[in-house]
Amino acid sequence: MADGLFDVVSDPGDGEGIPGGGPSAPLAVRMRPASLDEVVGQDHLLRDGSPLRRLVDGSGAASVILYGPPGTGKTTLASLISQATGRRFEALSALSAGVKDVRAVIDVARRAAVHGKQTVLFIDEVHRFSKTQQDALLAAVENRVVLLVAATTENPSFSVVAPLLSRSLILQLQPLGADAVRTVVERAVADPRGLDGSVTVEPDAVELLVQLAAGDARRALTALEVASETAGVAGSVTVEVVEQSLDKAAVRYDRDGDQHYDVVSAFIKSIRGSDVDAALHYLARMLTAGEDPRFIARRLTILASEDVGMADPTALLTAVAAAQTVALIGMPEAQLTLAHATVHLATSPKSNAVTTALGAAMGDIKAGKAGLVPPHLRDGHYSGAAALGNAQGYVYPHDDPDGIVAQQYAPDDLVGVDYYRPTTHGAERDIAGRLDKLRAILRRRR
Repeated sequence: MADGLFDVVSDPGDGEGIPGGGPSAPLAVRMRPASLDEVVGQDHLLRDGSPLRRLVDGSGAASVILYGPPGTGKTTLASLISQATGRRFEALSALSAGVKDVRAVIDVARRAAVHGKQTVLFIDEVHRFSKTQQDALLAAVENRVVLLVAATTENPSFSVVAPLLSRSLILQLQPLGADAVRTVVERAVADPRGLDGSVTVEPDAVELLVQLAAGDARRALTALEVASETAGVAGSVTVEVVEQSLDKAAVRYDRDGDQHYDVVSAFIKSIRGSDVDAALHYLARMLTAGEDPRFIARRLTILASEDVGMADPTALLTAVAAAQTVALIGMPEAQLTLAHATVHLATSPKSNAVTTALGAAMGDIKAGKAGLVPPHLRDGHYSGAAALGNAQGYVYPHDDPDGIVAQQYAPDDLVGVDYYRPTTHGAERDIAGRLDKLRAILRRRR
């Protein structure tokens, strides 16, 4: 399963989920939460009276679809639901299971139900199931032969068939915050199921592990386990040990985040300054350090409008596509998309004309230059509007052969004010010439 931290170790004989694993199991498996009280970072789902709480307490009966990124607890919640309610637990992965497997599990669940034993069916990566496979679940879910708990890293509204959606609760898990990952790491160091205090972990090393995790608890625990093996019994895990164990030169973001913001600032300024090589360097530093790729994508999207704007209107399309790709496929593949967007934006012609235009317009609003909407532009779709003079005299631009007519659009106090001043860079060179002509026609006195 992709969500490796919370993989369920099952006895093939009876399908019951077994929490955790033996002493030889990976640290991430041993530290799987054994109760809801150990689940971190999902407080919005775990508050008293929430649908998930009711389900675990046995007072809820609806199937659920758990939607969120890897390492956030989707599979462990499914296992906890099974344990708390005393139901059988069956797990399938959409990566390997077919319609035949689904039907076989349902047949076993139906026979178990005859003997009063209900079944929780967990399906990981449910978005990878075809429509036919998902349809095969419908009757069993509707008749409560199984309580379906499905996990997906994609928006179920786009990847799960509507009949199955309508029969399920959608619960969205959030990426783990730094505090939650730090709790997971520190618990693993001290807990008898984990390292049981056999090594010490320096505070800076904990922070590096948190940073490297990028919201994924499994990643943090895997890195911790490798680092502890490198340190040896009664050793000390330092930043250097973490870097050595991962065989990569991790960027050392300090605990207060100064270097974090320095690197991000340098990244943005390098793109703004059209130095594609420096921009790629800082991108690589952030990716190596485990920076949240969604954070990088958001900054690129902002920059596309703030610093490129209409000089290259396709830059925003690339940045938005990069953000969507990060959400769709995740890391490490999304690294290439972030590099693609970085190169596009860094090599694009630059203009901050959109930024300054909005700033100037908002400055006038704050200065009280709002003015009344001209009468001919006001809404005329209600009784009495014509008597007030609203919408009278408005000229429909599409009725003109050129598609533009001399007509006042701005409030009286702002007629003739130019907010948008295109540069001569890139596409704005052509826009500037066209804009002069448009303004001349619009402001021509009739």
